Amino acid sequence: MKVLILNGTARPNGNTVIATREMTKVFEAEGIEVEEILVGKMDIRGCISCDTCCETGVCAINDIVNEVAPKLEEADGLVLASPVYYASANATLTALLDRLFYSNHADKTMKVGASVACARRGGTTNTFDRLNKYFTISGMPVASGQYWNGIFGTSVGEADADEEGKQQMRTLAKNMVFLMKSIALGKAEYGLPEVEEFIPTDFIR
Repeated sequence: MKVLILNGTARPNGNTVIATREMTKVFEAEGIEVEEILVGKMDIRGCISCDTCCETGVCAINDIVNEVAPKLEEADGLVLASPVYYASANATLTALLDRLFYSNHADKTMKVGASVACARRGGTTNTFDRLNKYFTISGMPVASGQYWNGIFGTSVGEADADEEGKQQMRTLAKNMVFLMKSIALGKAEYGLPEVEEFIPTDFIR
């Protein structure tokens, strides 16, 4: 099994990486393959609403988004981690996610998602909610932990002293592993839920 981590930090040894590192320890101990991509310093622009992907299934802006798409398709779980910028997720990460989730037509149903936020003090729950939206529009079960998934720190490395935050990350990772393995068993035994034909409804008459 495989987990893909998309991390919005621009700091390779920053506090958001401390959070995902705690999760990675659990994944690897459970025999789960992990790939983490730090996107914070990448040049990723937002969606230009060209709708080319509706026909091609790939984004017209050929950058990291199209490289990540097959990795997401192969993964059993997805972790979205971000430092808090003005009570929300890093703009580079959300630009990637907007284009990735819209352009990539691969079925994401029952891939397990989890979001993580890192802040000096406030904004973690807003960021947590923002990132979870990508999962809940895509048929992806959302893993939870023992609290809202946040870790705290200002200076680089400071989050390493947040013992409760690190414990949250380990608990979250254990719950993700359980869900991924349970879903794999369920798919083998029962298959995926039947999907109804989409009924688009426009409320403008």
